[in-house]
Amino acid sequence: MTSDVKEIYSGGAPPAPAALAAKVRTLAPSMTRSMQRVAEAVAADPARTAALTVTGLAELTGTSEATVVRTARLLGYPGYRDLRLALAGLAAHQESGAAPAVTADIAVDDPIADVVAKLAYDEQQTLADTAAGLDTVQLGAVVTAAASARRIDIYGVGASGLVGMDLAQKLLRIGLIAHAHSDPHLAVTNAVQLRPGDVAIAITHSGSTGDVIEPLRVAFDRGATTVAITGRPDGAVSQYADHVLTTSTARESELRPAAMSSRTSQLLVVDCLFVGVAQRTYETAAPALAASYEALAHRHSPRAR
Repeated sequence: MTSDVKEIYSGGAPPAPAALAAKVRTLAPSMTRSMQRVAEAVAADPARTAALTVTGLAELTGTSEATVVRTARLLGYPGYRDLRLALAGLAAHQESGAAPAVTADIAVDDPIADVVAKLAYDEQQTLADTAAGLDTVQLGAVVTAAASARRIDIYGVGASGLVGMDLAQKLLRIGLIAHAHSDPHLAVTNAVQLRPGDVAIAITHSGSTGDVIEPLRVAFDRGATTVAITGRPDGAVSQYADHVLTTSTARESELRPAAMSSRTSQLLVVDCLFVGVAQRTYETAAPALAASYEALAHRHSPRAR
């Protein structure tokens, strides 16, 4: 997706107020610096910005009225008036005491109880943001393709590779042919064998991991249905993806690298995809799951030794 495409309002329903903060956190890293200033102001103080005119917000952020309107449209609203209404709703939600807007970073000298509380909150926020921003139409299309696929290839490296392995083993247990590839050479070698009716899934939080993009490109050229699970929907991986599933991430800090929080959101998307496929293929998935449970139980029983 190019920035020009992303700046055009899609015409769908604008995000609910509760989803606005998630949208800001997800899209801010891919915005221009001037649009980031608008998004940061919106996220930092929804009540204050909701009271501002488009001119007032432009002056507050040192940008232009056009930048404010483009930011509103990028966030999914037809215009600035609609964004102001959502901001007012978000401010009211925060004032209700449901949750703090920002979680403090973990400090080196934090007691372990505080570490647990902060991580738990950040994990919850990451999952809530991902759920709020997940395009269920795109997800449904991926479920349909995967449920009838001859073969499913999954590409990911590092932490994303672990998520790919998790998805592959889940799909295998319901009787589908699925393989996760973290070695870039093997990934491309396998992608060459794909054809229409197969599915290729690339998992990359940054959207720019070359070792993941290349096999997806090959799969795309071979006619397979291609999917990107990424935190950057405007990243390079998306140009080879028929479907994009966007993940969110908590703020990165010195003691909590991005890989930890991005994996949380990726695992939620993977679980949603798996459950959807299991629902679509229930008649074959249920017996396959039962057979795998029985095989594992037999393997660990004393009589099997």
